[in-house]
Amino acid sequence: MTFSLVARDPQTGAFGMVVTSSSPAVAARCVHLRQGVGGTASQNITDPGLGTALLDLLEAGAPAAEAMAKLVAGTEDINYRQLSVVDAHGRTAAFSGSGTLGTHRTVEGAGAVAAGNLLSSPEVVDAIMAAYSSADGAFEDRLLAGLRAGRDAGGEEGPQHSAGLVVVDHAAWPVTDLRADWDDDDPITRLSELWTLWEPQKIDYLTRAVHPETAPAYGVPGDL
Repeated sequence: MTFSLVARDPQTGAFGMVVTSSSPAVAARCVHLRQGVGGTASQNITDPGLGTALLDLLEAGAPAAEAMAKLVAGTEDINYRQLSVVDAHGRTAAFSGSGTLGTHRTVEGAGAVAAGNLLSSPEVVDAIMAAYSSADGAFEDRLLAGLRAGRDAGGEEGPQHSAGLVVVDHAAWPVTDLRADWDDDDPITRLSELWTLWEPQKIDYLTRAVHPETAPAYGVPGDL
């Protein structure tokens, strides 16, 4: 019921993830990013704690494959989980347990992992990776290109109802954190619209947090 892409931007070192699902608020459960450390996706029959655990292993010094192997070996009920990870050097690993739902697949690329379950076909995940790898523009634009390609290649067996786009870069918190938590029509298009709204303001909000004395005006009534 979910497909996703987690990646490290080779240009900036930022970590980002896009994800969509038939269930509500998918990004709240499946996206796990930590500035300077890595990115992980925890999906299928989701245990959000596994995403945090993978990031902790990365931060302790384990490369992606070693962190994944340790987590898989030491986790009860791991066969119900589908996991992806990319570390600070762009190394990747993926795992799909025997209980992963329906047609499922993971594809590892250069600093990126695409993964999905209950897919309309295995080629959905290949389309995600191909579109991300060939796209131009901002990191968020490239991530969204991958997500749209997955949808256009058939997506999951059922309709998508929620989607999320998260990026960490230059701060401990996400510089982009956009979600369509429920949309009956097309949450991926809604997410793309939110990015169009957010993109020209993204740096302004980062500046307000880091250098408030130089921050642009808010442009609201009463703001001098």
